[in-house]
Amino acid sequence: MTISITSAFDSGNIKVLSINDTPDGVRAELEIVRDHQSDFYQWFHFRVAGVAGREVELAIVNCGASAYPGGWPGYRARFSEDRDSWLLADTGYADGTLTIRLAPDANAVWVAYFAPYSMERHHDLIAWAACQPGVAHRELGLTLDGQPLDLLTVGEGEKRVWLYARQHPGETMAEWWMEGALERLLDEEDAVARLLRAKATFHIVPNMNPDGSRRGHLRTNAAGVNLNREWHEPSMAQSPEVFLVRAAMDETGVDFAMDVHGDEAIAAVFIAGFEGIPSITERQLSLYHRYRDTLAARTPDFQTRLGYPVAGDGRANLSMSTNQLAERFGAVSMTLEMPFKDNDDLPDADFGWSPARSIQLGKDCLAVLAEMIDEI
Repeated sequence: MTISITSAFDSGNIKVLSINDTPDGVRAELEIVRDHQSDFYQWFHFRVAGVAGREVELAIVNCGASAYPGGWPGYRARFSEDRDSWLLADTGYADGTLTIRLAPDANAVWVAYFAPYSMERHHDLIAWAACQPGVAHRELGLTLDGQPLDLLTVGEGEKRVWLYARQHPGETMAEWWMEGALERLLDEEDAVARLLRAKATFHIVPNMNPDGSRRGHLRTNAAGVNLNREWHEPSMAQSPEVFLVRAAMDETGVDFAMDVHGDEAIAAVFIAGFEGIPSITERQLSLYHRYRDTLAARTPDFQTRLGYPVAGDGRANLSMSTNQLAERFGAVSMTLEMPFKDNDDLPDADFGWSPARSIQLGKDCLAVLAEMIDEI
């Protein structure tokens, strides 16, 4: 049977250098393709076919020069035969090469950096959410590739909450998180959801970067632009996604905002704040710390020991959304980071950090917000 490796589908990314079929098994050498008009690369997603019952070795040889080479040691790729359950693969990293070993039972197996969240699933999520009671759907505009940028609004309260994810499209755990948050927020029998919808109005962008998502990018949009460095001065020519979302935020105002991401290197869940913005207040900082510490107390999947360095006084980067929104609106804003690896404090030998855990974290984050929504 002919052996095939392809990435010609939604969010696919790989270049085939060679495939060697021997009596002992199959070995392929591969490269990750750079984001369009960018030097960023780390996301991969491809299908291997014709390998049922065979030993398969996949060597991705250009990982040493990827965007975050520190993300490879201790990392394990995901694979799936049904595109529903994504398991950890036998994975090793040495001398710039990531080697993935599989022994699939099925003829076709999919391999990815993390469990993919396709644009088709995104549209299913939008369609489902928009049909729920009390939800308004609005198309903010079109991306450079002509895809819609979707906004969901729900709730009747005076507090203005913005949740947005996948500025970096390869961080697919962020939209799995969104799925969980929406499932809880739109459950009319859930007490946390009922309280939040009464106290706040939620504005939710489940996918900030449809073009990069479909193209199989790690970090950028169709123009090769990192959206989370555009919030100080976005443009319709280079970063329409940020331009449109920030304009909508200017219409509503922002009291609380969460920007949902994934981190390549740190094997933990953590948040980053807005320390270092010029107009920071004790009230903002106190509420941010309360949210962070309460979340750590409520779920073992979150911790405060590991994270990013804190910016010094007046040194916050205002091109990043969390800092821009805290400065622009006086908001309590934060960046939530989930791992591509696993939560080392609570590891899962079969799945690592997973869609299911991302979904549950989305629900847990809303519960913590409910505890303090009156003070936001």
